[in-house]
Amino acid sequence: MTGPATFARAMTLNPAELLDSDGDADAVFAGELNLHWTIGSKIHGGVMLALCAKAAGLAVADTDAGHAPVAVSASFLSAPDPGAVRLVARVRKRGRRVSLVDVELVQGQRVAVRTSVTLAEPEHDAAPLLVTNPVPAQMPPEPPAEIESIGPGHPLAEINHLAAGCDIRPDMSGLWAPPTGQAPVARLWVRPRDEVPDVLFALMCGDISMPVTYGVGRTGWAPTIQLTAYLRGLPADGWLRIMCTTTQIGQDWFDEDHLVVDSTGRIVVQTRQLAMVPAS
Repeated sequence: MTGPATFARAMTLNPAELLDSDGDADAVFAGELNLHWTIGSKIHGGVMLALCAKAAGLAVADTDAGHAPVAVSASFLSAPDPGAVRLVARVRKRGRRVSLVDVELVQGQRVAVRTSVTLAEPEHDAAPLLVTNPVPAQMPPEPPAEIESIGPGHPLAEINHLAAGCDIRPDMSGLWAPPTGQAPVARLWVRPRDEVPDVLFALMCGDISMPVTYGVGRTGWAPTIQLTAYLRGLPADGWLRIMCTTTQIGQDWFDEDHLVVDSTGRIVVQTRQLAMVPAS
């Protein structure tokens, strides 16, 4: 895929022919993810999560135009390389209020991601009965001037290539050197370049932080094994604020939570994942 590295372009899916192995599929789509959407040499997990959600929505597009992916549960089975992918969607429930679609992201003959996507109409305009949201008190709607964008010369530029399609401004202070006795916390401001953030972009941001294992000196590859995302509302235009935390970093496994808040201070996405602790 050539052309600008916009997020909308990365989310482009086209109908594809059913292959023998996809005989029980309700829909199959072809996509392509280039090197702009990689961490290191492998496709970014959050981008694949968003692409699976896009395929699920297309598979039930005739059900209700107001449906969006309110919950996505993903198991990451392999790490695909940049290039062509196939999205195989199987509709498990097609309802007026709630639909359920299983989607597999396949490269070649290998399943890379297996997801279960629940689609419904997310709450957005309704005021919550209860909300505990620590982000607005700790992060202003826009990044402070001293927070640099990932780009040439930034310490994360050689690893995180998403900066070609979105402006990522990480606050490293709570991650590299958390206060004694406190868990590491990553804070980031993110927005797409030349686009308005949408549901899929917000879902992608639920996996955009550098691993919290940086806080204990483990900065290598930390592959995600399982991730569950909740869409709580539609993002407003402007910066998305992401706070990334952990409860426990073990010898082999760690958990990582993302809280994604839009420019108005509303929670739009929550995620929790289980990942493997880097060896170094």
